[in-house]
Amino acid sequence: MAVIKRLPFEVSQKIAAGEVIERPFSVVKELVENSLDAGSSEVRVELQEGGKTLIRVQDDGAGMSREDAGVCFDRHATSKIAGEDDLERISTLGFRGEALASIAAVSEVVLKTADGEREEGTRIVRKGGELVSESTIAFPRGTEVEVRDIFYNLPARRKFLRSERSELSLVVRYLSGTALAFPEVRFSLRHARRLVLDCPRVGSHRERIFQIYGKETLERLAEVDFQEGGGRVFGFASRPPGGRRDKSHQVFFVNKRPVKDRILQAALNQAYRGLLEKEQFAEAFLFLTLPYDEVDVNVHPTKAEVRFRESQLVFYLLLASVERALLKEKGIKEIYAPATETGPGMRVRETGRDFPGAFSRRPDSAQLTFAGPARPAEEKGRARVLGQYLDMYIVAASEDGLLVIDQHNAHERVLYEKYKEIDARKSWPQKIPLIPVLMDLTPAQIVNLEKDRTVLEEAGFRAEEMGGRTYALTGFPDIFESDEARKTFLELLDESEEDAGRKRERLLATLACRTAVKAHEPLAPDKMEYLVDELFRTANPSICPHGRPIVVKLNKSEIEKSLKRTS
Repeated sequence: MAVIKRLPFEVSQKIAAGEVIERPFSVVKELVENSLDAGSSEVRVELQEGGKTLIRVQDDGAGMSREDAGVCFDRHATSKIAGEDDLERISTLGFRGEALASIAAVSEVVLKTADGEREEGTRIVRKGGELVSESTIAFPRGTEVEVRDIFYNLPARRKFLRSERSELSLVVRYLSGTALAFPEVRFSLRHARRLVLDCPRVGSHRERIFQIYGKETLERLAEVDFQEGGGRVFGFASRPPGGRRDKSHQVFFVNKRPVKDRILQAALNQAYRGLLEKEQFAEAFLFLTLPYDEVDVNVHPTKAEVRFRESQLVFYLLLASVERALLKEKGIKEIYAPATETGPGMRVRETGRDFPGAFSRRPDSAQLTFAGPARPAEEKGRARVLGQYLDMYIVAASEDGLLVIDQHNAHERVLYEKYKEIDARKSWPQKIPLIPVLMDLTPAQIVNLEKDRTVLEEAGFRAEEMGGRTYALTGFPDIFESDEARKTFLELLDESEEDAGRKRERLLATLACRTAVKAHEPLAPDKMEYLVDELFRTANPSICPHGRPIVVKLNKSEIEKSLKRTS
């Protein structure tokens, strides 16, 4: 008896659709790509319930004739490639002819389109992949696709969709990124009749970044523009030493296609190695233009990844582009300039003069500040602070060895547990500034503010809409001054955590990180001893809230072995 059987057509159709359409964001992406390939100058998107019940995409592009509209729902029907050779030089965003067929297989679709050559247009209704009706209508040049009740016939798939705000957030991020690549196109997004995103046509990528991310972001960026051979990299990247605590503002485009690529990420990281503050990531909006036959875009079902024919050359093209841009900035000269006469880049502080028994190393040595007298005998058994190394690490002695403690990570752990106690009591002391702190939020940040407002307010942050994308921070935890509160609040709005419990944990970890002592900050002996004592009273003194190690231990036996001594 045969074990292997052919799947029924309707089953195989749904499986194929599931590879292309994962959620409402996938539908928007496929439809917007079709609109851009059609040469549209305006793309309008409308959603209901984050796209779960309604997605409507309308454009003023080339549109379709009655004949083409009837064929466009067939799988692998496309106008963008004709033969195998075309796969080697794909210049369009879409090319497989799977989008409309996949969308129609898992929803109800209404297509309205006209090519402008006739007075009338075409309306086609399909549900679950089956044709429901086809008619002639009055319609302007362009195309409108209305998608209702995505995954209505795949309830198991539908139940895995995220919340309304989360699905909306994915669409906002996608449209914001796509708008960067096409400044000549107007993009708008409405959700439940509210205008969430509106990007009128502009003349440059600089203007588009200003439009979406605001003046403050643009002022932090250096212009990048470099060409070699057939490749070019242009766009904007961070001016050192500033950056962000996350990679949400690292966006790469290859021939106008937004992509996620480890090679590009690695090249960017290498360009900024040693130039950014600790735990900071560069902001980058970079556009690569490469010969089409040097890029394989047919390696991922949703076209989110590409493969380069000469990956090493692409790596060095981006690396050289960013490095040359940074060398033009005055800040680079200051970064590499000698800090003192003791040698290149070495900063020396004479710390610890205000307590007995303290001294600093000579300027020609690594900075090591020693603490004063040992603790009294009754404190035996506790870690005894010996000093501070490089104004970053606390060196302490335990009964069986030496401890090297990262002061920032240690303080982060101590504060995190204290903040957890405050949060559990819902008793955050709040500071009300005399003058509210004004901020311009990105569309994605506005969506996250609405989604997470309860969690943020319970932590002491209160923001009020002032009109447009301007918000006022009218209250914040009293552990902050206004500027630090503003930076922390914006950082929290860039978080994309879904689970409410984990969101709260990440919020507390961010508050702890922002208020902890920093690296390169000299500490008095009493502060070091207090910090070490508090650290070892916490439930987990070895790992900070972000998962980084706090303590390195050198056992007595290891020290004796290295020095060839016997006990």
